[in-house]
Amino acid sequence: MKTFLLQFFTWWNSQTLGTRFHTWRFGKKVGEDEAGNVYYEGGIDSEGRTRRWVIYRDYSEASNIPPGWHGWMHHRVDTPPPSESYKARDWQKPHRPNLTGTAGAYRPQGSILTNQHRPQVTGDYDAWTPGS
Repeated sequence: MKTFLLQFFTWWNSQTLGTRFHTWRFGKKVGEDEAGNVYYEGGIDSEGRTRRWVIYRDYSEASNIPPGWHGWMHHRVDTPPPSESYKARDWQKPHRPNLTGTAGAYRPQGSILTNQHRPQVTGDYDAWTPGS
């Protein structure tokens, strides 16, 4: 019952009832990633391509899609990662959640949210003033 209510009233918890119905009706499971997200395809979009979508295991956060699946989702590659020998490149980093609004958020030196002081201006910048 809890799952039904979450799917009925929220969009950020895995999937909505509409997505569940659409997946049941048209979806063909393609694979699953290491985070537990499940990928589907089925139907045709307005550009004539096969529709592709993901049902997240937890919260719906697009940055949680690994690089290999991201390429498949956006039609950059035709074969999904499970059906090929995909290996992430050195520059492709593992997922980190969005930390905005948390204690782990990025705060540059001089931010009003830190106890650091703003660095002194070095004189290499002249502020614009009207009439100059």
